Amino acid sequence: MNEQSTDLRETVRQRYAAAAMKVSEGSTACCGPEPVEVDENFGSTLYAAEDRDTLPVQAVAASLGCGNPTAVAELREGERVLDLGSGGGIDVLLSARRVGPTGKAYGLDMTEEMLALALADAAKAGATNVEFLKGTIEAIPLPAHTIDVVISNCVINLSTDKPAVFAETFRVLKPGGRIGVSDVVADDTLTPEQRAERGDYVGCIAGALSFAEYRAGLEAAGFTDVEITPTHPVADGMHSAIVRATKPPTAESAHRAVELSDACCGVNACCTPAETSADPALTVTEVKTASECGCRD
Repeated sequence: MNEQSTDLRETVRQRYAAAAMKVSEGSTACCGPEPVEVDENFGSTLYAAEDRDTLPVQAVAASLGCGNPTAVAELREGERVLDLGSGGGIDVLLSARRVGPTGKAYGLDMTEEMLALALADAAKAGATNVEFLKGTIEAIPLPAHTIDVVISNCVINLSTDKPAVFAETFRVLKPGGRIGVSDVVADDTLTPEQRAERGDYVGCIAGALSFAEYRAGLEAAGFTDVEITPTHPVADGMHSAIVRATKPPTAESAHRAVELSDACCGVNACCTPAETSADPALTVTEVKTASECGCRD
């Protein structure tokens, strides 16, 4: 990673750490925490009231996304879902309800403050089928072929290495798996400089791909059935969009299916609890892949 990319990642981390601290500190106030996002194009207002009302107020207040990926991912009972950049956990908790007790919802985030907030939110929600992982979306700390659905909410545009994100997403999905992502996407006519004029990187604007770039990136990673549907404008020539794509059922069909029943954290990997909550069932977990710890991938 070059110096500019490292600086941008640190800027993103600091912004989300500050957001998490704001929500955590506000939770002790008489009226609860104020939402971090006040722009109608971002945040908790994009979720249905019946969803917001069933979640801890901290999870709702910490929402920084540009859509509601759980509403479009068509999650089914028993599936394993991974949320890239899970933040305060709103999409993980909603996903956990949709996949039920026989399924599992994983949240991946690089920000310790957000992970701590997500643990607290999961405990308050009484969620038992969730797992939070510390790591980056460019190097997902899970073995291949272990996830049914990958979701994300206005996070992929924050990455400075989107090809790595697409490749890693493809890798962890089972053959036939799918993505259901909300992200900011630019009109094909806008140059990177014009996108930067409309907003900064951490504000989900300057790092946005165009519609053509997004499609090309997913297809280069191996995805098929790519659909990118704009939902609402967030700036001139910039849109919140729903992105869907599928990993072909025949992809790597010769690869032996990963046995999940006795695997640590629900996957065949070496796992080390990095932080525990008051509820022993809820932990932030450092996960090393097979190549890092000698387990079979």
